[in-house]
Amino acid sequence: MSLPAGIAVALLLLTNLVAFAAQWWDKRLARTHAKSRTPERTLLLLGVPLAAPGMLLGMRVFRHKTQKRSFQLKAALVVFANLLIAGVLGWLATQGVVGLELALY
Repeated sequence: MSLPAGIAVALLLLTNLVAFAAQWWDKRLARTHAKSRTPERTLLLLGVPLAAPGMLLGMRVFRHKTQKRSFQLKAALVVFANLLIAGVLGWLATQGVVGLELALY
């Protein structure tokens, strides 16, 4: 299975943007003392599809969930999951199972 590199990069950017925006949105809701907030589970799961950088950047930029130790530990597990996924994808690429197409348009 081969995926055009441009599509792979666009998907990674999109998932990271969504994880980043989710941190902003929940911080905004927290500041307004909204009754309905984004569940922590959702914030963490948005970081799983190789979007931990976006999630962590959102946490840092918006200073959101940075004082909550339990969330930080779970975020570390998300980072570990991202590394594991990237490692598996890398291994599958060396086996020829998945690959990226570099196309010149």
